[in-house]
Amino acid sequence: MRKGIHGLPVQAQEVLRQRPASGAVFAFRGRRGDRIKPLYWDGQGFCLYCKVLERGRFPWPSPADAMARLTSAQLAMLWEGIDWRRPAWTSPPARVA
Repeated sequence: MRKGIHGLPVQAQEVLRQRPASGAVFAFRGRRGDRIKPLYWDGQGFCLYCKVLERGRFPWPSPADAMARLTSAQLAMLWEGIDWRRPAWTSPPARVA
C-alpha cells in the first residue's frame, strides 16, 4: 500500500493491462486485507480514496483470477466490507395495510 496517486495508475496500466483513464474504478487491497484504495479518473484527474477496516478483511478474488469485474452494487458492498461474492439478502419489506 505504498503506492499512491502516481504509482497506482501505472499498476493498472502495466499489471492489469487496462487504461487508467477509462473511467473504470480500480481497487487495490493491502497484503493484510484490511486496507483498500479505489482509484478512478473523473475526467480532470485521478481520485484516490483509502479505507482501513478496524476489524475484519475486505473480501477479494483469488490471486489466480488477478482481476474481477464488479457491478456498481458489488463495488458498494466491497467498500462497506460486505462479501460481494455471497451477499446475505434480507427478506422483502412487508406490505403496509
